[in-house]
Amino acid sequence: MSDKLRPLQPDHDRRRWMLAVSSLGLAGLLPRYLLAAEPAAGAVPETYTHPFANGERMLVRYPQKRPLIELTSSPPQLETPFAIFNEGLLTPNDAFFVRYHNAKIPLTINPQKFRLVVQGHVSTPLSLSLQEIKALPQVEVVAVNQCSGNSRGFSNPRVQGGQVGHGAMGNARWTGVRLADVLNLAGVAPGAVQVVLNGMDVSAKPSYELPPDFIKALEIEHAMGGEVILAYAMNGERLPLLNGFPLRAVVPGYYGTYWMKHLHEITVVDKPFNGFYMQTAYRIPDTACACVPPGTKPAGTLPIGRLNIRSFITSLSENARLPLGKPVMVRGICFDGGSGIKSVAFSADGGTTWSDAQLGEDLGKYSFREWRIAFTPAKAGDYALKARATNNAGQTQPLEAVWNPPGYMRNVVETINVTATKGG
Repeated sequence: MSDKLRPLQPDHDRRRWMLAVSSLGLAGLLPRYLLAAEPAAGAVPETYTHPFANGERMLVRYPQKRPLIELTSSPPQLETPFAIFNEGLLTPNDAFFVRYHNAKIPLTINPQKFRLVVQGHVSTPLSLSLQEIKALPQVEVVAVNQCSGNSRGFSNPRVQGGQVGHGAMGNARWTGVRLADVLNLAGVAPGAVQVVLNGMDVSAKPSYELPPDFIKALEIEHAMGGEVILAYAMNGERLPLLNGFPLRAVVPGYYGTYWMKHLHEITVVDKPFNGFYMQTAYRIPDTACACVPPGTKPAGTLPIGRLNIRSFITSLSENARLPLGKPVMVRGICFDGGSGIKSVAFSADGGTTWSDAQLGEDLGKYSFREWRIAFTPAKAGDYALKARATNNAGQTQPLEAVWNPPGYMRNVVETINVTATKGG
């Protein structure tokens, strides 16, 4: 493979892309828009419909991925079909969502020639190979990566941005090294305030015109705290190309905006970084609920930070039909920003009464946690099923959705409507 970073330009780079993925043994997994011919009949379903306005999306195949929901192709934005979250706590690599901001993404990367540059307010600037990084103490964490705009498509009133369902999230076992260990090698100088992360994808426009290069910053205390890792493996395998190969930042408990993919440059700074994606984008209302009245603008904003608490029913879909008088095991997942889940309550009558669900395996405070409860519909008719999680900090989910202009951090007790009949 070449060591040059070759951006994907779908409309006129089909041949080069096909040659590149052929060298990786991935030619049979090309996305639809790059194929000279359509896939075999029935190989990829035509569409995936979300339960909100304009919710129909194409299902497509990309290299190293099973069919995923395509929001955009340039840059690639792919959502995980929600049913996959009922398969297990760890989201398979080939089903993990994809989110890019820049159209020019790295197409081929030679791991033998890869270098991570550490520079700025340090005593010893570094240029580390992947092998040198892997020689540092290895650490693992199971953590949820969730896009800030996950579930944005359910905002009411509707907001701008990608109309995403609930699939812009995933949970994986990340293997890598501590960011703090890398920074200690370089020697952080006194007065450092932030660590700036930059990936290999770049803006499609010259001179960093809007949309600019995607660059993010972590406070120095966070970066040096020992929980942020530089991951080179995901669920026991090397990172997929579209999920950050060969190295990405993993920031447990925080929204995915900080989880920089294809990380190749770390800059320690002694003044706050004022880039677009810190000072303008990815900001939420500076209120206790990160919300404002629908249709209004906040008086002030602050950067988005930790994940809020969420729970979902995964074993049943909207409008499912259940057998009258027979027990059904209802399952779901929940997570938060790192306090850990204390309990999950389940309601079959729209929130009038609640019962405690049983929590499943605990893979760590940053992971999905499964819950389950047996439900027997006693009479025919419609049921509104809800699940409400509470974490160890006493935080829980509101019964009514809150709203903010960018549609970030959706958090509400979600509802699945089902019907019980004699025939099931």
